[in-house]
Amino acid sequence: MASKRRAPWQRLSEAEAAVNRAVAASRVGRYFKLDARKSSFTKELRAGAATFLTMAYIISVNAAVLTDSGGPCTFRDCTPANSTDAAPGPECTAVGTTNPGYEQCLARTKSDLIVATAVSAMAGSFAMGVLANLPLALAPGMGANAYFAYNMVGYHGSGPITYSTALAVVMLEGIVFLALSAVGLRSKLARMIPRNIRLASAVGIGLFLAFTGLQAHQGVGLVGASPSTLVTLTACSDVDPTTGACIAGTTMHSPTFWLGAVGFLITATCLAHDVKGSMVYGIVFVTVVSWIRGTTVTVFPDTPAGNAGFDYFKKVVDFHMITSTAGKLGFAGFRHGNVWLALVTLLYVDVLDTTGTMYSMAEYAGFVTEDGDGSFEGEYMAFLVDAGSTVLGAGLGSSTVTTYVESAAGIREGGRTGLTAITVAGCFMASLFFGPVLMSVPPWAVGPSLVLVGAMMMRVAKEIEWGDAKEGVPAFVTMALMPLSFSIANGIIAGLGVYVALHWYDWARHGWGKVRGVLDERRNQVAAGEVGPAAPQDEAAVSEIC
Repeated sequence: MASKRRAPWQRLSEAEAAVNRAVAASRVGRYFKLDARKSSFTKELRAGAATFLTMAYIISVNAAVLTDSGGPCTFRDCTPANSTDAAPGPECTAVGTTNPGYEQCLARTKSDLIVATAVSAMAGSFAMGVLANLPLALAPGMGANAYFAYNMVGYHGSGPITYSTALAVVMLEGIVFLALSAVGLRSKLARMIPRNIRLASAVGIGLFLAFTGLQAHQGVGLVGASPSTLVTLTACSDVDPTTGACIAGTTMHSPTFWLGAVGFLITATCLAHDVKGSMVYGIVFVTVVSWIRGTTVTVFPDTPAGNAGFDYFKKVVDFHMITSTAGKLGFAGFRHGNVWLALVTLLYVDVLDTTGTMYSMAEYAGFVTEDGDGSFEGEYMAFLVDAGSTVLGAGLGSSTVTTYVESAAGIREGGRTGLTAITVAGCFMASLFFGPVLMSVPPWAVGPSLVLVGAMMMRVAKEIEWGDAKEGVPAFVTMALMPLSFSIANGIIAGLGVYVALHWYDWARHGWGKVRGVLDERRNQVAAGEVGPAAPQDEAAVSEIC
């Protein structure tokens, strides 16, 4: 009897299983511990793709934020309006002014920073995968880049520190952090964070991700600014350019929001049915629909910016060499106090923000050991890679490189080894050549995945000791302030502050009890020493009487 023909998907599944068995039995599979961590080669590839798609926005966003600082461009790049005019002064870089020469310099800088972002993310993620064997992706961090652009250098160089000096500060901070990691001090500092605060950090980061995914610039635009309640329901089709608030009658009328909502349901349905690659399908669907011109949801509207974006998209393949930002380090400005203040600030953000993120991802992935000290396999090399990537990023012209919370998307897909991070690195390398395609993924395609990753990260909340107010209250403060202050570091600081405030009396009483115990023991020893010599005489007297 003829054998029953198998469906194409069955043959594909069998081929996938064969590949997974072959890789797991190979030297590569043994090095990355695929069997030990209950993972497979194709699962790691899907996880890496999911992580990359949720963080691909950083390629354009980081470049845009850092370009606001002006980069290496100065008023000397400005061109006079007429050949007879004198050379322009610093006023040609001011807000609201447009100078052709300066704009051309900014365009070159942005192209350089796109490459710098992709290369630093590629190198950091690859090193994390190969050396630490962890599914954690790295890239220039949001928050640190804003501090670099708007506080250190200032808009178009209006701040207290020049771009070259700021890069030197970032590199020095990375070197200091590398030294702290090498001697093991960074991990010791991280382990000082109480377990309930670490668990709350994972929850808070999930809320942070969800809040980010609900906003307009990096998400679906469901929530936005309100002059009376700070935030409100938006998803509006038209906004006030001054306040950013919805025009009356346009709330919940945004076509891109509803397209993002469809992507959310696609991804959520796939997650509910344990479909492999759940995070990817929703992103791909929304992105492809958004590429269609002439629709209300297109990412290429009929505007000068939209037309320019579509022209770039049609290139599909493009490659750019860094020409102006790499190696622009300047140490001459270190004699000013602002430089050292910036260095301390970046160190503090790295210790609390970056380290907290890494421990939260390890907790979410189930890598943390059961002895309660918060350590995880690959921790030492992970810290070295994280710090070393910052040094590389500064050399290319970018801000601090950090472990990304979007790594949770790949972990949710089942990524458990360094192959996930290596896949992310491969995607970033591809972005160097396929930038026109990857930079055209709209925020409303990524936002739903960020929200769902946030939902997945809520699971560790049940492990917090809510019954003990001394543990539960600091944990709640930590998780609440992360999204509400839009800062992971602020949440950890506030949580630790409340934790100390609620425990200091117990610590003091416990410490005093120990001190009193030592004092009582020594007093007894002294008393025993005074009575000791008389004891034999007493015993002799007693036996004489007997």
